[in-house]
Amino acid sequence: MAIPCTQCLYPEKKKPKPRLTLSIPQPMLTQDDLKRIAANEAVEFVESGMVVGLGTGSTAKHAVARIAELMRQGKLDNIVGIPTSKTTEAQALSLGIPLSDLDRHPVVDLAIDGADEVDPHFNLIKGRGGSLYREKRVESVCRKFIVIVDETKVVKNLGESGHAMPVEVAQFGWNVTLESLQSLFKSSGCVAKLRTGCNGEPFLTDNMNYIVDLYFEKGIGDIKAASDAIKRQIGVVEHGMFLDMATTVIVAGSLGVTVKNNPRAELHLLSEV
Repeated sequence: MAIPCTQCLYPEKKKPKPRLTLSIPQPMLTQDDLKRIAANEAVEFVESGMVVGLGTGSTAKHAVARIAELMRQGKLDNIVGIPTSKTTEAQALSLGIPLSDLDRHPVVDLAIDGADEVDPHFNLIKGRGGSLYREKRVESVCRKFIVIVDETKVVKNLGESGHAMPVEVAQFGWNVTLESLQSLFKSSGCVAKLRTGCNGEPFLTDNMNYIVDLYFEKGIGDIKAASDAIKRQIGVVEHGMFLDMATTVIVAGSLGVTVKNNPRAELHLLSEV
């Protein structure tokens, strides 16, 4: 008599195969994605009937496009734009945003623009795109000035990044102005360079001026003292330090959007308007 195999009578239960968990990587946000996110957040401050300063640069262009989109959707109406450059003017016109100027609208309700650097006290460096005078002229007469940046633009102190702090200067005697600016910050290891285009010719602003870029080895130091000293130099039209001007800074980063308000700047701007 054959003895049955116990394994046949009582077969082992098969263990379930382990499930494979697939980790689907989330798409990384690019720097341009962050700029768009910050710009869209800033446009939430725009209301129908406003006179809006339209900034210049890779971040501000997203805000201009968003304003135009909301106008097409009927969510914004009766908007008047004041462009801060010829480039922005062309973009706004192509998107159907009505434009005006400071002669007809000497007070601007709100301006939205990017920045090259933002410190913890809401001070900015702007103008590496070459539109610093027009930007400062428009944004100095705003009731609200909203700055939109991605997290790479946040710095501890202005001028310590090694990138340029631009100064717009008159063409006539530009080399003398350059030398005086470099001598002014000699102790900071400052190097002054005339900005040139891809053709090697001097870069021209919309106002037909030149730009002298200042590079600080040790940082700018006392930014308010530096601002006053630069403005006293003959031949200087304007510099790229925007001090006590930003009322709100919107920073887009990989973890989300941060909105910070600066009550000191709001009071400063209102006193000038």
